[in-house]
Amino acid sequence: MPLYEYISESAGEAGKCCYKCSKGFELRRPVDRAPLELCPLCKHPVKKVISLINTPSVTKPMSTIDAKKAGFTVLEKRIDGNYEKL
Repeated sequence: MPLYEYISESAGEAGKCCYKCSKGFELRRPVDRAPLELCPLCKHPVKKVISLINTPSVTKPMSTIDAKKAGFTVLEKRIDGNYEKL
């Protein structure tokens, strides 16, 4: 199930909502369910927040030795067009 972030629509106004929805909260919900409209605790209106996604950063290409240790088969292309196992 995906993780959605919500925050109160009146987050800037003091006393309008609970601590949880004024700071924002995360909630796991099935994809086929409609977005949450009210805070589960205080029943004030909330809106879904577009959050950051986590993308892996590649620091360097994998070396032949690292690839072999990880269980990959390493092939090298020869002049005649055939591949040879290293």
